[in-house]
Amino acid sequence: MFVLGVLVVLVGVLLSIALHEVGHLVPAKKFGIKVTQYMVGFGPTVWSRRRGDTEYGLKAIPLGGYVRMIGMFPPVANASRRRPGTTSVLATIVDDARSASGAEVAPGEEHRAFYSQSVPKRVVVMLAGPTMNFLIAVVLIAVVLMGFGVPRLTSTLGNVTTCVIPFGEPERDCGPADQVAPGNAAGLEPGDTVLSWGGQAVADWDELSSVIRAGGSGTVDVVVERDGQELTVQVTPLVTDRPVVVNGEVVLDDAGKPVLEPTPYVGIGPSIGQVRQPASAVPGVVGQMVSQTVGVVLSLPQRMVSVVDAAFGDGERDPTGVVGLVGVGRFAGEIASVDSDQYSVASRIADLLALLAALNVALFVFNLIPLVPLDGGHVAGALWEGLRRRIAYLRRRPDPGPVDVAKAMPIAYAVVVLMLGMGLVLAYADIVRPITLTG
Repeated sequence: MFVLGVLVVLVGVLLSIALHEVGHLVPAKKFGIKVTQYMVGFGPTVWSRRRGDTEYGLKAIPLGGYVRMIGMFPPVANASRRRPGTTSVLATIVDDARSASGAEVAPGEEHRAFYSQSVPKRVVVMLAGPTMNFLIAVVLIAVVLMGFGVPRLTSTLGNVTTCVIPFGEPERDCGPADQVAPGNAAGLEPGDTVLSWGGQAVADWDELSSVIRAGGSGTVDVVVERDGQELTVQVTPLVTDRPVVVNGEVVLDDAGKPVLEPTPYVGIGPSIGQVRQPASAVPGVVGQMVSQTVGVVLSLPQRMVSVVDAAFGDGERDPTGVVGLVGVGRFAGEIASVDSDQYSVASRIADLLALLAALNVALFVFNLIPLVPLDGGHVAGALWEGLRRRIAYLRRRPDPGPVDVAKAMPIAYAVVVLMLGMGLVLAYADIVRPITLTG
């Protein structure tokens, strides 16, 4: 089951990458840009097939993908005016990237090059990939929330206390002098689903507990569902000192002890069940995931220092910190293989889908970083070009021409090296000092 969980997430990641690249491919072809390759993975080609201008294929290393469009970098303006002797390493990198890009553009196909498209079209092409990951995340979260539900305290009783034991006393068996708990005296049983309390319908534990607290000690009719049938029992709550709870947390006094107050007590407890959520809950959950991921990206340098300290030093691994692909695979394996009778197959599937949704949110946010070779870098270049042209127009100056994105190639190589380094460090940390869901 552990291996199955890893395989499920691996396939999900590959599909997410493939759809990300489809996001680039479709608008590029729609705008007439020549696309020579659509590949999932890197390294040697395992399988490919050509249709029209484009070669579609799979590569041996499933750690990404790409769509190759001709003319990603514009030709240099005023090449004849360049000073001789500018052959530094950085200049060579820029010239090589520009030359390779220009070599892809055959005579007469300049209008099909990426750089020749309008700024809005280039922005659409580059944003379509991350947008596809965002849409995948939205769909997966919708399936999880609306199809499977989320764990919630329900109005189905998980336990019914036998007797009333004053708060603060150690757990013990009921004795002859102990008063029978009101719920037990009324005949309530674990597994009963409370439908209404004192004539007021309840849908979950929060509503039920609120109604009980507001009802006092008067006898009330309680309608429950048991074995498919509705039963009505009469319950007389007992007012006894119980902790004050606000927003799910026990209120403490200055000495750190729970604050008690007279509270209607029945002696029943909830069960945890999967409660389906309305469609209106999806935007909030997705927004929260995006916000949290942005926070992780912004604090990534600090988090990586912590990972390095834990992997190569004596530091502790932050259980809420970043993980690499190895860590994600471990999470998937643990979700699929954890031994628990209360962890249903449906809950495992929902958690695996939620994990894939989180990965797609990460792909969405990470690809928007305005650095080449990430999509956000090309978007930033296009927007800067549009801004320059707008300023020149307003000032009645000549068109400054396209932005030379090729000048960012040294940064692109540095970003690639940095990403590979982070990936290797995270992989090592996930092996020697792993973060686990089971603790």
